[in-house]
Amino acid sequence: MKVLITGGLGFIGVNFTKFFLGKYKNDELVIVDKLTYAANKKMLDQFKNFSTFSFYKGDISDYSFLEKVFRKEKFDYVINFAAETSVDKSFMDEATFFETNVLGVINLATLCLKYNVKRLHQVSTDEIYGDLDVSSDYYFKETDSFNPKNPYALSKAQAEEFLMMYHKVHGLNVTISRSTNNFGKYQASDKLIPLVINRALNNMEIPVFGDGKNVRDWIYVLDHCKAIDLIIKNGKSGEAYNVSSHEPHQNLELIKFILQKMRKKESLIKFVEDRKIHDRKYAVDTSKIEKELGYRHDYDFEYAIDLTIDYYRGK
Repeated sequence: MKVLITGGLGFIGVNFTKFFLGKYKNDELVIVDKLTYAANKKMLDQFKNFSTFSFYKGDISDYSFLEKVFRKEKFDYVINFAAETSVDKSFMDEATFFETNVLGVINLATLCLKYNVKRLHQVSTDEIYGDLDVSSDYYFKETDSFNPKNPYALSKAQAEEFLMMYHKVHGLNVTISRSTNNFGKYQASDKLIPLVINRALNNMEIPVFGDGKNVRDWIYVLDHCKAIDLIIKNGKSGEAYNVSSHEPHQNLELIKFILQKMRKKESLIKFVEDRKIHDRKYAVDTSKIEKELGYRHDYDFEYAIDLTIDYYRGK
């Protein structure tokens, strides 16, 4: 079996690549990554030690480049992690987000059909549903309508809609995972948890948008990798699956928890002007993946936070 992982040197992609190489030792793995700021170039050197591993530097929005890779490698499965993901940056550079997150997905879908790929898996986000009031006890279901509130989420939603159209019209074998916020090793330093840890290590101010009461649901990245593996192997074609470990925390509450773990003072916290558009709460219903695929997360939240802090401390 030969698998293409696009964006395989990004945060979730690099964790999934390690997971895959450890679990599927006899299968061939190819990474395509354009090596942006979020790519973990050091891990590439480690991956190159595996005889079953290959790498191409390139952009999934470049159809000509991508087709050369598909024609040469003849993949059985394609897993798309490649994406622009920064909400703040999406308001300043919308075109780049839609080139990668929509056009790139169109290219992958077109080539998967052309070269008879068995399954394309799209890694999406819970942000496509929009947000909830902080006091709401509702959990978004896979059948709920999309209501994205920022260019990043809109681009991911449009990519999903295109894939579902291709599934219905052309029979594309596609599955989708919609995950809550990931954390763990190898995450880019501009994301919340590594930002808090790194600033705390250097006794620097930690910015908190608005009142800090925005709620995010967190999942350790290796639990997400496990879910993706399950969906690719056993998920139904044309279906999306919510993925979460049900660990909702207010941003301010989470930051204080990390500071306590690191024995740092809360005086490092500095409240700053809120984003113009800042989703209040995300929450998803995961009964579908649990009932259909038997998914259960493995990592306790506090233990996973300890592992993450240790990683950024260099332990």
